[in-house]
Amino acid sequence: MKDQTDRPGEGRLAHAPADHPPVARPRIGILLANLGTPDGYDFWPMRRYLSEFLSDKRVIDYPVWKWQPLLQLIILSKRPFSSGANYKSIWNHELNESPLMTITKAQTAKLRTAVEERYGDGVMVEFCMRYGNPSTESVVRRMVEAGCEKIVFLPLYPHYAGATSATANDQLFRALMKEKRQPAARIVPEYFDHPLYIKALAQSVERAYAAIDRRPDVLVASYHGMPKRYLLEGDPYHCQCQKTSRLLREALGWDKGAIDTTFQSVFGPEEWLRPYTVEHVAELAKAGKKRIAVISPAFSADCIETLEEIQGEIREAFEHAGGESFTYIPCLNDDDAHIAALMAVLGDNLAGWVA
Repeated sequence: MKDQTDRPGEGRLAHAPADHPPVARPRIGILLANLGTPDGYDFWPMRRYLSEFLSDKRVIDYPVWKWQPLLQLIILSKRPFSSGANYKSIWNHELNESPLMTITKAQTAKLRTAVEERYGDGVMVEFCMRYGNPSTESVVRRMVEAGCEKIVFLPLYPHYAGATSATANDQLFRALMKEKRQPAARIVPEYFDHPLYIKALAQSVERAYAAIDRRPDVLVASYHGMPKRYLLEGDPYHCQCQKTSRLLREALGWDKGAIDTTFQSVFGPEEWLRPYTVEHVAELAKAGKKRIAVISPAFSADCIETLEEIQGEIREAFEHAGGESFTYIPCLNDDDAHIAALMAVLGDNLAGWVA
């Protein structure tokens, strides 16, 4: 990559005094951000993780005086046990980490290789987690120390939502506030309708359908839910999910009605976006749709919501209602088509910064 500054690499401070601190050569950084993961599934790692996650005002915006006593005294005395059991059931015991961590590392490694092949070693690729480790602040610090004077920040959420993309951006801004030499930053917008992202989704469906003996009666696109109130307050997430389902159906060449859009992971007393996946799959079974497939387009990597919730609670609801065949289509993860889509998105956002 051609140096975008007018300072020639390591010799750019040749006229500085002898006691001047060393300065790394200028680089550009790409920082991927995912939701996060507990460090372990025992009580205290789970409690720390859940406390950070459920204390985020972007996630739960109830008044602190009302929410925090309930969270700290009641919810966090019980939920770490149940959530920990769920994480234990999907844990990568060989590497002692959650599947989300394993997959995010694999995505980062593939993107790092692709970026180096295209742009050279002047672009640094790292990842951080909004909740848990590695923290956004620690990775930003490391990138600045490595010479990153410009950072492209990519929240790994195809769809925008205040509780995902926005809170990841918030955390980046908090980290930048602590830097003496603050790098320039570009935020990558949502890519829910990017042609290569849609193509990658369609290919994953075609592979899954080719591997089973009989075609499912319906494909359920299950997206992470949010309170309906957020939609009414202006969050575009619901509309973007609907468009992704439509574009996926068109890419597959299917007729209208071939894909149902639903929402999962309901939490708390409020009404959330409907239909709820767990209820909808049961209704499909009762209506005679005995064979279904489920895909999760809003997740860039398989995680607790897909590996445990969809393949556990949601599958059980379908089978209990009379369903006979349940096919889960994995997230795009580190599939080459997904990496190609992310590279295209990054290329658009690196324009003008790299040759």
